[in-house]
Amino acid sequence: MSTAPHVADSHDLIRVHGARVNNLKDVSVELPKRRLTVFTGVSGSGKSSLVFGTIAAESQRLINETYSAFVQGFMPTTARPEVDVLEGLTTAITVDQQRMGGDPRSTVGTATDANALLRILFSRLGTPHIGPPSAYAFNVASVSASGAITVERGAKKAVKATFNRTGGMCPRCEGRGSVTDLDLTQLYDDSKSLNEGALTIPGYKAGGWGYRLYSESGFYDPDKPIRDYTKRELHDFLHREPTRMKIAGINMTYEGLVPRIQKSMLAKDKESMQPHIREFVERAVTFSTCPECDGTRLSEGARASKIDGVSIADACAMQITDLAAWIRGLDEPSVLPLLTTLGQTLDSFVEIGLGYLSLDRPAGTLSGGEAQRTKMIRHLGSSLTDTTYVFDEPTTGLHPHDIQRMNDLLLRLRDKGNTVLVVEHKPEVIAIADHVVDLGPGAGSAGGTVCFEGTVEELRAGDTVTGRHFDDRASLKDSVRKPSGALEIRGASTNNLQDVDVDIPLGVLTVVTGVAGSGKSSLLHGSIPADAGVVSVDQSPIRGSRRSNPATYTGLLDPIRKAFAKANDVKPALFSANSEGACPACNGAGVIYTDLGMMAGVATTCEDCEGKRFDASVLEYRLGGRDISEVLAMSVTEAEEFFGSGEAHTPAAHRVLERLADVGLGYLTIGQPLTTLSGGERQRLKLATHMGDKGGVYVLDEPTTGLHLADVEQLLGLLDRLVDSGKSVIVVEHHQAVMAHADWIIDLGPGAGHDGGRIVFEGTPADLVADRSTLTGEHLAAYVGA
Repeated sequence: MSTAPHVADSHDLIRVHGARVNNLKDVSVELPKRRLTVFTGVSGSGKSSLVFGTIAAESQRLINETYSAFVQGFMPTTARPEVDVLEGLTTAITVDQQRMGGDPRSTVGTATDANALLRILFSRLGTPHIGPPSAYAFNVASVSASGAITVERGAKKAVKATFNRTGGMCPRCEGRGSVTDLDLTQLYDDSKSLNEGALTIPGYKAGGWGYRLYSESGFYDPDKPIRDYTKRELHDFLHREPTRMKIAGINMTYEGLVPRIQKSMLAKDKESMQPHIREFVERAVTFSTCPECDGTRLSEGARASKIDGVSIADACAMQITDLAAWIRGLDEPSVLPLLTTLGQTLDSFVEIGLGYLSLDRPAGTLSGGEAQRTKMIRHLGSSLTDTTYVFDEPTTGLHPHDIQRMNDLLLRLRDKGNTVLVVEHKPEVIAIADHVVDLGPGAGSAGGTVCFEGTVEELRAGDTVTGRHFDDRASLKDSVRKPSGALEIRGASTNNLQDVDVDIPLGVLTVVTGVAGSGKSSLLHGSIPADAGVVSVDQSPIRGSRRSNPATYTGLLDPIRKAFAKANDVKPALFSANSEGACPACNGAGVIYTDLGMMAGVATTCEDCEGKRFDASVLEYRLGGRDISEVLAMSVTEAEEFFGSGEAHTPAAHRVLERLADVGLGYLTIGQPLTTLSGGERQRLKLATHMGDKGGVYVLDEPTTGLHLADVEQLLGLLDRLVDSGKSVIVVEHHQAVMAHADWIIDLGPGAGHDGGRIVFEGTPADLVADRSTLTGEHLAAYVGA
């Protein structure tokens, strides 16, 4: 019998040759299959471009091509990544850190199928029985309709007159759990008439269509102050139902101001609004718990049906660890397979360190790391093997204690015969890799090459930035700063906080830590008094269109436009791609979006301006020998040098660029669309923007996210400079280097969810290490080698 290996078993490498996506410079790597490969390197070195932009993107594209043309029409069409050879790909499942949908009806339970299983369970066992699983769903409305519905059964035809569908949605809040009330004083100034500009809603400028709809409707006198309207006129102005009519000679639909605002602004996700509209909505709208369903989102019938005295609303409100125990306690042979599957799903939550959540937690409130771990849950019990799992910093937001659990999960996925690719900076994760690819040496145009490929031991011995910093350990400070005052928090009880009293010292670097779910964010974002002058910098996405970039977001473009205008004696508007200087073919977008109707749209680079976004005539104006498109293509570091001295010397622009370089974003291109930035980059961009603010207290939420070991030192230097300039800096952080560097540590715990929410330690890092009374203390002591 031949012992030669079968030819089918010889494909055990993923080969990438000549990858040129984004900043990659002809990168070639060979990755072993069915092994754990970690990609590391400084921020902006090209890790995501190689893993997500090349390998995962091509795998996804090839899978989409196997579907029929009809199905492909409903899928995004992506171009083949710029790469010469890609061999040995397997199906890729990407688990990224994009926040989950912000719709209030999207919860942890609906995002992971746990709710679907619970609904079936209640429809089988709940008493009184109220209907099928949809009767317990807050996403399904109860409908009853009458009319002739012809039902054919074989040769028989029956005409049914009524149609009923039982859903579990609360009729008052429509399954949202909260109701909104409008503060009318924010919509208009009642002392003015419409013609005097009474409406104060963004987008309803005097003379605009929104305004003319009301001022020329004829239902009331536009010259009469609103406070003098009769009851009838006020009703027509605020609440009139939609009415087709001629306004200013055009057929239009008139409706009252309140329903119009509710449809156009309140029905949308607040997070996706432009900043000025979001600010208005936050001012004008008060959100309160729905009085009818008490925030459970469910109708009365769904809340009344119970198993052992527990309704589905109670089950979803339980902490997942408690719910798992309750499910295990149900002894019902008729639904045994269902109970087993549900139990396994809930156990996965606990295993992955999310046992402190409840199923009714809105998905939009999860942090990036929590969202990524929630998405992982559906893959843990999967029976797929020989697939490629791609993770983007899965340890984001995890305490050192939880990282060990995440490592076990990654290894479990690998041991089932899968290829696991992880983009990661934490040494604890790099240490478990079978294969390491280190990209660099720098960021942006200084990166994009493979500096090292091999095992962890070889990396440690190698002379790359990651290798040199791999065993770095920050030491505890010899002396800590003395606080200048304290920010008092009393009786904090947001989420799982248990009536916490704490004094946060001011004028020093304070680190708030604790295991994931112990209540850190609740303490800082939910309990700090509103008048404390706090500048909060979190990782929520920066809202902006694909036209927004770091130059527009930070206000850097204004001084640049003025400098160009002054040097060439023309007006500044010419140097804006969103204004007069825009390329007429693509309207300044740089790409032309072709909407194919039934298929996903396609973006192609504009041929007229070659993606430069400006009209050809504008590019003839120069400043310091460069045109505006060349300036926007510069990295922050290049631009800082360019505007720092010489003919292009512009102090206002230079100040903003210095701040961007300070926060470690020197490699970003100033004209790069904001939609391409990672969570950590967004946060540091916000920090740079806020550094000139007057606020005295900065609250940062895990600023080391996405930072390489070498960049963390730069961040610590920046935090020190902020404190030395008289600011108070409070950081929610798990990174031991930041903890060791702190002047004061507040540790929450001892566990997560209802096992947390208490202060377990307050004091200096040295005291925490000496004390070793908490999980954080033990890990920090091990880290500094005490």
